[in-house]
Amino acid sequence: MNKFSCFLMIFLTASLGFAEVNIGISGTVDWSTLQVTSRISLDLASAGLKLPAGRTQGEIFLTSSYSNLIKSCLLEIQVDSSSVIGDLVNSGETSLSQIERLALSAKSVAPALSSDMRNIFTTQEISMSGISAALLKHNYPSPVARTLNPVTSASYTGIIIIAADELPVHGMKSSALPIPCLFPKIWDSDMNLIYERSMLEIKDITMVNYSSLDNIFQKNPTGLSSSLRKAVGDRPLRIFARGVFGIKPTDLIIDKNDAMLIISSEENRRLLSQGKVAVILDDSVLSYEFAAR
Repeated sequence: MNKFSCFLMIFLTASLGFAEVNIGISGTVDWSTLQVTSRISLDLASAGLKLPAGRTQGEIFLTSSYSNLIKSCLLEIQVDSSSVIGDLVNSGETSLSQIERLALSAKSVAPALSSDMRNIFTTQEISMSGISAALLKHNYPSPVARTLNPVTSASYTGIIIIAADELPVHGMKSSALPIPCLFPKIWDSDMNLIYERSMLEIKDITMVNYSSLDNIFQKNPTGLSSSLRKAVGDRPLRIFARGVFGIKPTDLIIDKNDAMLIISSEENRRLLSQGKVAVILDDSVLSYEFAAR
């Protein structure tokens, strides 16, 4: 915001006194598209603004309020099985200023007036890959697990893990529907760690892509949707998750034999380090809505 805009914002805020300004944000966190989409809206009358002169002040009010309003949503995004972004801020692993920078990285649509001319609004999109990249701290990737007894394995173009149903929770006499997060771990059935965030070579991509069951039953030779083919190629290894692990059911357990197919060759190990992994989840967990005022 330039100096004039800052001055105008201060003047506008002062002129409103103790009036209750009706401004709010709503939107969706969509793990299947890896986007956080929001819409911020201001009731012009509540801010004492009248058209046409009040439009500029309204746009400035939207811009200045956006960061604080979206922050509460970003802080609730699931990072791993035990933490959300807000937990990382509280522990000092990241800072509120970094979260504000993520908010300001959003792609914005120019403000517009509602059809009844009573509200002014704008929409923003934040990429989940940008959030992931900001939270990754390693400078060099950790090696993907190897085996002393490799098995014969085909070369695949990606990995699809199907986890769309409730699965047994490791160490518990219960089951749970797996949910998405930024940095899920993958374990084999002997609880050897197969995949975790430090193994990722490229920081500007997410560890995994999330998708719905419909996208692996398309009417084409691969059976995959175009977005899934872009993520894992035409010849992915398809396996079923056998369980979940963690405080939140974000981490997947796969059969040891399936894990061996991945770690037995350099080509397949690189699928993990390059993030060519897709997880199929139930539609109900792939997105959620948020709102704040």
